[in-house]
Amino acid sequence: MPASKARGARQLRNVEKTKKKARRVIARKKVSRPTGSTLGARTRLKKMAGKARASKAAAKKPAKRA
Repeated sequence: MPASKARGARQLRNVEKTKKKARRVIARKKVSRPTGSTLGARTRLKKMAGKARASKAAAKKPAKRA
């Protein structure tokens, strides 16, 4: 194996291919919440729901006076 063809080295052709694919990609809105019922996704949803609930409660609650 020659030194120029080192394992994991980025080759020019692959870089060009990646750039062309990136240009053709359809612009999509970022996903607001993860979907799915895997353990990781459900855990993240639960955490996000808790954070949303806490921020909603904090906004609703009047500020304390000193």
